[in-house]
Amino acid sequence: MKQDLKQENVAGLPTPKREQQRNWLPSLVWLIPIIAAIIGIVLVAKILIDRGPVITITFRTGEGLEAGKTKVKYKEVDIGEVQTISLSKDRSQVLVKVQLSKNAESFTTMDTHYWVVRPRLGASGISGLGTLLSGAYIAADGGISDETTKEFTGLEVQPTVTRDASGKQFMLHADDLGSVDVGSPIFYRRIKVGQVSAYDLDSDGKGVSLRIFIDTPYDKFVGVNTRFWHASGVDIQVNASGFKVNTQSLASVVLGGLAFQSADGNPGTLAKENTTFLLAQDQAEALKQPDG
Repeated sequence: MKQDLKQENVAGLPTPKREQQRNWLPSLVWLIPIIAAIIGIVLVAKILIDRGPVITITFRTGEGLEAGKTKVKYKEVDIGEVQTISLSKDRSQVLVKVQLSKNAESFTTMDTHYWVVRPRLGASGISGLGTLLSGAYIAADGGISDETTKEFTGLEVQPTVTRDASGKQFMLHADDLGSVDVGSPIFYRRIKVGQVSAYDLDSDGKGVSLRIFIDTPYDKFVGVNTRFWHASGVDIQVNASGFKVNTQSLASVVLGGLAFQSADGNPGTLAKENTTFLLAQDQAEALKQPDG
């Protein structure tokens, strides 16, 4: 009887409700690494999208270059970074692999030039002093070719004239180079108006050819009647009233240089780009010789 009463009491009691276990805490724990992974994927994708082509530049030496640190610049703006530096198979060259930025894809044209900017003392003065603190960097001069490449041979000497320079190039022919060098100044009426950009020995070994660049607007003074001469010497004239020393500048005496003018002050018809002129040893010889 008592057992029946107990069962009735139990049956009459309300069934206890079980509280549902909250599962949002474990879900939140898993959500954090998922969000972190998504952010990481987005960042990696952005880096890959912003990357441009990888090129290899060959130099004779890797002096001053550091992987992961040395920058590639155009007009002092970063356009890439050195990834790795290694030796060629025959160990005669240094191979520098460069990662260009996305907006620098145009610097893969075949006629693009690369060179290392370091402190240098040349005919045009001292250059690259800023690298004493910041370190060497690779400079670029974009080309205009329609063909592209991933392999470049770096210049060992910084060019004196870049492709965006305004002016004209001319050729000079001489018996010897004299004291001029790449970067030597060119004067017109004692004003620096250009520089020597390159030179080479003639194929027959009987003379030297020089390439010069005259800046705008001074290129309009180069005509078919223009004469060029070495301005690195000192012309001393002695007469009854004493002596006269004639030179273009102290810099041209020390470092070498060239000068030009026409015999009668009239340059004549403007000379076309790449016109060849004879280079005389001095002003007197230049103004006497026939036009070349």
